[in-house]
Amino acid sequence: MFDKFRLKEALLKYKENFVSSQWGNEKYKWEAVKCFQDNWDVNESDFADMLARSLSKTYNLLGSMNNFPSKMIQNFAKTAPEEVRAMYIALFDESKDVVTRIIKFKDMSSILLEKYGNGAGQHYQYENAVSIYLWLRYPDKYYIYKYGEVKAVADELGSDMIFKKGAYVDNLRNFYSLYDEICEEIKKDNVLLDLFKSQLTDTCYPDPEYRTLTMDVGFYISRFYSQKDQPQQYEWFPTDYSPELTVEDWIGLLGDEEVFTTGSLEIMKRMKDYGGQATCTQLAVKYGESKNFYNSGSSALARRVAEKTGCPVMERGTENTFWLPILYIGRIVDKDEEGSYIWKLREELEEALDNVDLSQVELYVASAPGEEEHRYWWLNANPKIWTFSDIAVGEVQSYTLYNDKGNKRRIFQNFLDAKAGDMLIGYESNPVKQIVAIGRISAEQDGEQIYFEKVEGLTSPIDYQTLKRFLELEKMEYFVNPQGSLFKLTKGEYHFIYDMIREENPLSSEGEAEKYSKEDLLDEVYMTENRYNILVAVLKNKKNIILQGAPGVGKTFAAKRLAYSIMGEKDESRIEFVQFHQNYSYEDFVMGYKPVNDGFELKYGIFYRFCQKAANQPEKEHFFIIDEINRGNMSKIFGELLMLIERDYRGTKATLAYNGLSFTVPKNLYIIGMMNTADRSLAMIDYALRRRFSFFDIDPGFDSEGFVKYQNTLNETFSLLVSKVKELNKEITLDKSLGKGFCIGHSYFCSTTECTEEWMQSIVDYDILPMLSEYWFEDTGKLQRWENILRGVFQ
Repeated sequence: MFDKFRLKEALLKYKENFVSSQWGNEKYKWEAVKCFQDNWDVNESDFADMLARSLSKTYNLLGSMNNFPSKMIQNFAKTAPEEVRAMYIALFDESKDVVTRIIKFKDMSSILLEKYGNGAGQHYQYENAVSIYLWLRYPDKYYIYKYGEVKAVADELGSDMIFKKGAYVDNLRNFYSLYDEICEEIKKDNVLLDLFKSQLTDTCYPDPEYRTLTMDVGFYISRFYSQKDQPQQYEWFPTDYSPELTVEDWIGLLGDEEVFTTGSLEIMKRMKDYGGQATCTQLAVKYGESKNFYNSGSSALARRVAEKTGCPVMERGTENTFWLPILYIGRIVDKDEEGSYIWKLREELEEALDNVDLSQVELYVASAPGEEEHRYWWLNANPKIWTFSDIAVGEVQSYTLYNDKGNKRRIFQNFLDAKAGDMLIGYESNPVKQIVAIGRISAEQDGEQIYFEKVEGLTSPIDYQTLKRFLELEKMEYFVNPQGSLFKLTKGEYHFIYDMIREENPLSSEGEAEKYSKEDLLDEVYMTENRYNILVAVLKNKKNIILQGAPGVGKTFAAKRLAYSIMGEKDESRIEFVQFHQNYSYEDFVMGYKPVNDGFELKYGIFYRFCQKAANQPEKEHFFIIDEINRGNMSKIFGELLMLIERDYRGTKATLAYNGLSFTVPKNLYIIGMMNTADRSLAMIDYALRRRFSFFDIDPGFDSEGFVKYQNTLNETFSLLVSKVKELNKEITLDKSLGKGFCIGHSYFCSTTECTEEWMQSIVDYDILPMLSEYWFEDTGKLQRWENILRGVFQ
């Protein structure tokens, strides 16, 4: 039980903030559920890929940089898909007790860590992460469990349920009971429910049982409402413990090599250099080594200090000694159950470090013996002067060491230190403020300039604000003092940023794709070899083609296989597919401002990103396939790109309307459109489209060699039905109000491995006759005649 009056007070504040801030910040939770529901299929053959798609919108719920449950479970799924599949099947088995299932999933994760962890310290599949999987699968029954959050809610509402650290089983049972009670009260608040329903969009799970809404109310209470009269920062601890060591004591210990080993002194020097306080992750990113190096190294050092001095030691429970407070005081920076702490040097120890010489102690991790040492850099481009978009992948660009006035560039030493082979992050400053490229120093400075080449353009750039959110990057040279062009990155900072880049810009699979040839296409697409050769020649010459034809001639099927045959393999990463409609816009296709939280951000569209991907692999063909191309307003969708897609303008740069930067459509990108010639609702194709595309007719393939072979494997009724459809097509072709663009395609008859009379009748009754009723809606006699002919095949 809890105090319902307190809940009503909290709900009043929640409703006041719901539209202005809460929904904008937390809407992604409902979107995450819908994404999971749309993609989850436990029986899918490629389980790892399905799992990645299902979890793709959980964002910080499962993917903060301090906690990697999503990344770890996906890595396990790639390595041992069947074992992970079995874990999820067991977790989602509703016939078993929910707490037992959660604990079992966690235990099985420990086994996977031992077998496939590759040295990882944790599997991260704790109660919080596992409860998220349950909530995503059964959003009408479960909620997300976070110890700190639920305890704050229970305390704020005066609940009689007890939550204690480490009491996982009792905590989980109490948690579900408490939130079920809160949910029942929320269902009575019609104002809140109406407010919630008014904000729902098609991208959200509708949440009919309001479980996710209840969970969000709990989040609000714990994060904002329960802290309304408290300071925002958590207090330093412990306040009631001291190792009772003076500055002089610490100075003596610092000179004792048995206590302060080389590794211990490195930790102390890095902590001092960072400002005297840091998380283990921050130190790992800035100076190298693993997080465990700093955590375990500090604990071992503190233990040696205690053994040497006999100082008081803080006890945590009856059997657990807390060593770190000998060296530091701490503060929680992540209130999740697993927790994350920032540690601050004790004043006496910090003062002692100021009085000893640490000049010989390594600050950064040195390269391993025999390993070539490379540095890492952050290169600023001012879009008003130059942009990475002007540089092709593989192209070498020079950068002068002196500005136009002959003065040295800021942080001049960085230009002198940059060596060939060093990697760099390409960043564009205001107004873009995004990481847009990865590069490499190709030649060190020659006294006048350095040279770098663009290795990759990012299809999904990384925003400045996204980078600034991570405490691990707060000491990055560019963030400390952004004045200049070339800034140092530590190895840890570079890889931290690189991991972020790869999350948003995954590399194509290195596995060998299935081979695909012209012969494979002719076996699958009922087209003659001569027509195929003409089609390929037209596409390669024009770069843009529209496959037009009657319904059912297999335009979409042929388009994808046409791309396969030219590539010589089934490489899905080099094909993008989109369907136009009347409301499709430039903002969807190229770029535009989209609402984000309480403002707007410039977002890149699907064609812009695919052009960047194609530019990264200039030696390989890429294909952009557009279904229903004539349904879109081409001028509205393509904008200034209408010129750039022309064959003669491929590789030509033009300035984009939104960001004012140059852009080009690469020469290795081909556009294949599809158009249904029988759609009466469509207006004539405008001249701009016709001038930029070649049009290729895809005809019914009943007489092709491939279809005839296919037909001969089936029964006589099938052959009779096909012969009647061919007669029907002749009549449609001669009809002055129709023409060959309205013929019946062969693909209606190509989707079975077992030719039954029921299947053939369904084609006639539910595909062909409804189409004929539209063709001849004013000629009922002709429609009746063909209805009798086609149905007569089965009599």
